[in-house]
Parts: sequence; structure tokens; C-alpha cells
Amino acid sequence: MKKIFTILAAFVALSSFTIITGLNDVVNAIKSGNAASVSKYFDNTVEITVNGKSSNYSKTQGEVVLRDFFANNAVKSFTVLHQGQSGGAEFCIGTLVTSNGNFRTTLNLKQKGDKQTLQEIKFEK
Repeated sequence: MKKIFTILAAFVALSSFTIITGLNDVVNAIKSGNAASVSKYFDNTVEITVNGKSSNYSKTQGEVVLRDFFANNAVKSFTVLHQGQSGGAEFCIGTLVTSNGNFRTTLNLKQKGDKQTLQEIKFEK
């Protein structure tokens, strides 16, 4: 019985670490304005919203859209204001400070198999 409990506890701890690591990697990539690093976490499709205009993109298209966004809005800093998780899903709300003003940024990630995937990014002025 102790062995089963120990294995279960280790699994839960490692699962939590994977979720936290995924979000932290995405946050750090956004802080540096690195679209390629953010896109590593994209699901097969990702929803990207910029100032109320929303579209679904493939991984490749999403990376191009994000790269263009960062090229037009040079990142100065990103501060996480709130984050949470529930049932394998995780979200983060923060303020992205750019050369063209501040954007309220929302990230939604979901656990798919053994990987945390980015489902949605919103940038709102």
C-alpha cells in the first residue's frame, strides 16, 4: 500500500512540475519577444486575439502572426498579474509593456498527454 501511495505522490508531483514548467517557459519567451519559443507550446491550432480581432491559426501561421506582433510591438517587459490551474488546464493574465503601449495578455494552456499546449493568446490594449 505504501508503494502505491509513493508512486501516486511522485506522479502528482511530476505532473504539477510539467504544468508549471510549460507556463513558465511561455512567460519567459513572451518576456523576450521570442515567437519561435512561444510557438513550441502551440497546439495543432492556436487562437490569437489582438485588440478584439481573433483568428485560429496553425502552428506555423501562429508563429508568423506572433513574430509580426512582436516586430511591431517591441517587448519591454511582461508582468504576471494572476495565474491559476484546474483539471490540467492553466491560465495566466499579465501586462505586456511594449514600444506601442501596454497590452493585457491572457494565456490559456491545456494538458495534452504529457505536454502542456498553448490553446489561446489574447493581447488587448
